[in-house]
Amino acid sequence: MNAYQDDCYALSCDQRGVARLELRAGKANILGWAEIRSLSRAIHALRDIAGLRCLVILGRQHVFIGGANIKDMLELEPESAQAFIRELAALCDSVRELPVPVIAQVQGWCLGAGVEFIAACDIRIAADARFAMPEVRLGLPSVIHAALLPRQIGAGRARAWLLSGQTIDAAKALSWGLVDEVVETEELDAAVENAVAGLLQCPAHALRIQKTLCNAWDESASLADNIALTVPAFGATFHYPEARQAMRGFLGRNKERS
Repeated sequence: MNAYQDDCYALSCDQRGVARLELRAGKANILGWAEIRSLSRAIHALRDIAGLRCLVILGRQHVFIGGANIKDMLELEPESAQAFIRELAALCDSVRELPVPVIAQVQGWCLGAGVEFIAACDIRIAADARFAMPEVRLGLPSVIHAALLPRQIGAGRARAWLLSGQTIDAAKALSWGLVDEVVETEELDAAVENAVAGLLQCPAHALRIQKTLCNAWDESASLADNIALTVPAFGATFHYPEARQAMRGFLGRNKERS
């Protein structure tokens, strides 16, 4: 098993290829310059783990990510503000562009940069969580991966939420589509493990290709372009013997049932 840690995270990977990144950036998981850079390095390092199948990211019991560090932001000028937000965008991109599925295990508060971070994840499972985009109340716009929210929760709902800065609970987040599943706190670990088990049943190459396509679909407004992207991806699948094995297995199971 591979294991790494520093002051703001603990990272491990088990024999199944399931990586687990636990955020430990102080009591409230606030992201400043140092934390953003450290987490970006950790996630990029996962690309070097042979056999990586998926990544689970979790915070503390009372907070997933408490937002960006306001003390750091108070020192910013226009140019350094752009540099800061680019680094935060790069952290979110490191999750979105990781070639394997990423599951956000969300408990407690998820604020500002935390919402942008989970928006970049593939699967979001929550328990006893609260979500807010409070930037406008601090005199700031919501930026970077907040741009994913109109597609994820609907354009009108995203606009109203970003303009109000209101807090929502996990049940409302589920009804909006901000998270994919809500469970009781004592069931959270099991729910995440169930999601992991489902991913591990799929051939690794298929999940990687599918995630690449999903990201590409997010970035194009053209249905025709999105459909065209899928044709070579489908053809590339047949380079992998696992694809034929999975299809033969499916046919064999159906034959047994008939």
